[in-house]
Amino acid sequence: MSGLPFLFTNPALLAALVALPAIWWLLRMTPPRPQAEVFPPLRILARVLKREETPSKSPWWLTLLRMLMAALVILAIADPVMNPRVNTLSTGGPLVLVVDNGWASAEDWERRVETSGSLIDDAASRDLPVSIAFTADRDHNAAPESAEEARRRLAAARPQPLPTDHPATIAAIRTALAGTRPGTIAFVSDGMEGAGTPVMAELASLQPADLRVIGTEAGRPVALSAAANEANGLAVTATRLATAEAESLGVTAYDTRGRAIGEGRLDFAPGEGVARSTVTAPFELRNDFARLGINGNANAGATYLLDDGFRRRRVALLSGEARDMAQPLLSPLYYINRALAPFADLVAPEEPDLAKAVPALLEQKPSVLIMADIGRLPEEVYGPLESWIDNGGTLIRFAGPRLAAAPAEDPLVPVILRQGERALGGALSWAEPQPLADYPANSPFAGMPKPTDILVKRQVLAQPTADLADRTWASLADGTPLVTTRVQGQGRIVLFHVSAEATWSNLPISGSFVEMLRRTVQLARGGRVAAGNGEAARTLPPYRLLNADGVLTGETGGARPLEIAAGATPKATPDNPPGLYGSEDGFTALNLMERDAVLKPLTLTGLPIPYATAPLAGAETWSLKPWLLTAAMLLLILDGIIVLVMGGAFARLRAVTRPAARAATILAVAMLGAGLLAAPGIGLADDTKPGDDEILKRLDTTHLAYVVTGEAEVDRISERGLEGLTQFLTYRTTLEPGTPMGVDISKDELSFYPIIYWPVSASAPMPSAQAVSRIDAYMRAGGTVLFDTRDQISALGNSGGDSPNTERLQQILGNLDIPPLEPVPTDHVLTKSFYLLTSFPGRYSGSPLWIESQLDKQDGAADRPARSADGVSPIMITGNDLAGAWAIDEAGNPLLPTVPADENQREYAYRAGVNIMMYMLTGNYKADQVHIPALLERLGQ
Repeated sequence: MSGLPFLFTNPALLAALVALPAIWWLLRMTPPRPQAEVFPPLRILARVLKREETPSKSPWWLTLLRMLMAALVILAIADPVMNPRVNTLSTGGPLVLVVDNGWASAEDWERRVETSGSLIDDAASRDLPVSIAFTADRDHNAAPESAEEARRRLAAARPQPLPTDHPATIAAIRTALAGTRPGTIAFVSDGMEGAGTPVMAELASLQPADLRVIGTEAGRPVALSAAANEANGLAVTATRLATAEAESLGVTAYDTRGRAIGEGRLDFAPGEGVARSTVTAPFELRNDFARLGINGNANAGATYLLDDGFRRRRVALLSGEARDMAQPLLSPLYYINRALAPFADLVAPEEPDLAKAVPALLEQKPSVLIMADIGRLPEEVYGPLESWIDNGGTLIRFAGPRLAAAPAEDPLVPVILRQGERALGGALSWAEPQPLADYPANSPFAGMPKPTDILVKRQVLAQPTADLADRTWASLADGTPLVTTRVQGQGRIVLFHVSAEATWSNLPISGSFVEMLRRTVQLARGGRVAAGNGEAARTLPPYRLLNADGVLTGETGGARPLEIAAGATPKATPDNPPGLYGSEDGFTALNLMERDAVLKPLTLTGLPIPYATAPLAGAETWSLKPWLLTAAMLLLILDGIIVLVMGGAFARLRAVTRPAARAATILAVAMLGAGLLAAPGIGLADDTKPGDDEILKRLDTTHLAYVVTGEAEVDRISERGLEGLTQFLTYRTTLEPGTPMGVDISKDELSFYPIIYWPVSASAPMPSAQAVSRIDAYMRAGGTVLFDTRDQISALGNSGGDSPNTERLQQILGNLDIPPLEPVPTDHVLTKSFYLLTSFPGRYSGSPLWIESQLDKQDGAADRPARSADGVSPIMITGNDLAGAWAIDEAGNPLLPTVPADENQREYAYRAGVNIMMYMLTGNYKADQVHIPALLERLGQ
């Protein structure tokens, strides 16, 4: 598509260049502006005899500058274009335009339309018919038509959230051409190879006079090909087309409201086209994942939809027998646990008593309850269990000696059972151990290969009934049921007629056992009602479909209902585009990419005829016009400056600026000399004291501080706690503290901080007498120390029952001159400095907050005497572990739980911290505010 490397869009305008000689003559004949002189007569007389005269013509270099400026303007108007597109279509036949409009073309679709439009324009200029075909459309109409009709079809075309169908497109082109040899075949490709024979080889087989492939360099598509909800997170697999370089992409999990609730990273190694990542999140949060998206990629391939089948189930396990853990292979739940651990979150009872264990398990809201060899349940358990099943729970039972001996009228079995067990093989049995029969079509096990190595030696038998076959998911070769089921309310009961361990059969030690359990569990209710019961082929209407930009919409258009057959995996087609099929109550996700699909680049080797490559429109051509006009403008500005200089406009300015420049030079030299003398070893003293920069940083912003105890975990909690309080202050108040600071009380300057948090630890070294003296001076100077023993102290001086941390606090306070203390009164400023509080909890809530006693304030007295430090207590003591309640990790999540676990208590702990900081920064300001009504009343008297 690229012809000459340089072309003028308006070459006729270049005729203006012949006027340059006339412009040269005019410029040479135009004298510069006469110089203006001030009138002083003596100065005029002094210059009368001067030989120098004003020139009558412009200098040659100025004329050359102006000629160059005029030439640039003429060239710019002629609009030179670099690497222009030239019409080189072959006239030997129609133009065949093949356009990839699959999911990978969504992000640069406009450029593809522009490129295709220019080719259609070229065909129109040569009166060539156009055969245009879009590779992702349902109907591949490639009949040759006029350029005008081709433009209309191109304007109506849109990218589709589908893979390209190259074989159907080539077949449509062959049918439309009917043996006619095409002139030019232009393939506007997304760079990916589709299914079947390589598309370029198929296009070359049409024997065109000219074969072109356009736009293969434009896209670097990346697609999500698989997702699985594993034990430690959601495993994601992605594939990319360009594999030469390493690439790291973010993948985000969104909920149904489009909120990002999980993140991971896809790291592609050089030369690798597949990458895997894990989006880690708690079990409950993972069940809220609705879709995955690759950051920075807005197309259907970079979006992966999740439905109920991806939600991880919580499975409760219950056994009728507790085996010795020294023999785990004999445990009824051993094989079930091993089979389901990768696919589900397993919970076990803490009580052996079934009357307590079953309700406790149901309180954890499991999706599935598995009971291994449990015969008769306590009477009070049946009601809650049946209610749980009616609400969508799935009960899976395994047979065993206890179930075989249970009464036949058990309501929690799917079929009527014969009492006792059936033995196959052995001295007292005529029958041989039985293998499995083929799985019926209405079974969720349909599509699984028939196991040939499984033999059943014992089983519980079902009474023959009219609907027994419909309730059977698997059976033995002799026709007796192996797995039966019954729907109850919104839930289901499933019974394996063999035991969960290998005494009755070798099913539990086979791979089929894992797949059968996984499929059964997946049918259970997850985060929402399941899309279907999985028993037979079903048809689901389109609910919400994915567009080419990767956005779910309610427009279903011409989409047809999705047919889901047992054992078959549906694929995205024009009749069934990617999206959600079903209803709001339950749906199935149909994704664009098949599981573990790999993107393949276009095959361009081994073609029988030569081909040419070209980029998309907008990438290969660019105009020099803006650059030429900019250069002409700069020359015009330069010409104006030269004219002003020649006219003497800057003569007076030079006279004024010379003394100023001279003075500035002298000052700069003096300052440089002073700087050299002040350098080390020169002789002048350095007035900047060490640490001044650090002091200015501390004074510029309020910082919360904590005492460094030397214990790593205590200091980490203190730092993260003050960081959490700092963020809370920033979000809730106008105070924006800086990063929390750890201080060594024995040597660091303490006066920078309004309050210092001291986590008392009995195992930390006892502070020296000098350090305690510095703390005492800090408190006398107006600072406050918040001591936190973190042990819920309830009184000071209480001997005998004190904790080690309290005893250490008493040792520290014994060396300090502290005032009398009292718990914070209900009317104290601390209770209303920002929030209205009645207590000051932390991780614990049992300890009061001790402050300086207000002994000078009488109850009910209106007057309050002035106090030192603006009424702020120099000491505060608590045992509630405030920093533990405030502490957060890097993501903003709490590090430690409150005792008891209550987020309201953590909120009040943060509010207590806010009140303490406001109290420290405002003093008795709030106390004065509450006296305003009394003061106004007195002024009125």
